[in-house]
Amino acid sequence: MMKGKDSEEVEIDLEDSSDPESDNGEEPEMLWKAPPAHEEEEDIHTTTLVEISDTKPLINVRDPRDINDCLKVTFEDVIAEPVSVRSGDRVWIWSNALFEVSRVWIYRIVTVILAIPISIISGLLFAILSCFHIWMVGPCSHCLRIGARWLQSLWSIVLSVVVRPFLTSAGRCCGGFSIHLAKE
Repeated sequence: MMKGKDSEEVEIDLEDSSDPESDNGEEPEMLWKAPPAHEEEEDIHTTTLVEISDTKPLINVRDPRDINDCLKVTFEDVIAEPVSVRSGDRVWIWSNALFEVSRVWIYRIVTVILAIPISIISGLLFAILSCFHIWMVGPCSHCLRIGARWLQSLWSIVLSVVVRPFLTSAGRCCGGFSIHLAKE
């Protein structure tokens, strides 16, 4: 196994916890848990243009708004064995390891295949919609508002001359009525 300076080595203990050799009274440790990822230092080689840019990629925080919080799935969320029915410890450990490895690598493979085309299509779609909104919808709506200014004035006059007096007189006519509820 080649080991670069950025790679971390994760050791997986696949011993059976029921082995008599390992029964020394110590509490068993987690067998398939990678160490928590430490915040990576700013040793990423970037140019000065990228450092001053507001589009610098967020490598550590890829879901800052927890949009996909429901996708944080672990082995224990999917498979659980009750105390009454249990498989062997090695089966459980290997199942856990294979679940985690297959989940990560299948996600990476599908991402490589689909992420770039979908990103290009999404970028193209949002660019077209933005262009359409900026150069078509915005100016047309402003032209309609400017051209319909007289209609707003006319509507205001109709409301104040016809509708307001009618509703005011209807309110005064009905204001004289009073309803008293009495229990018998």
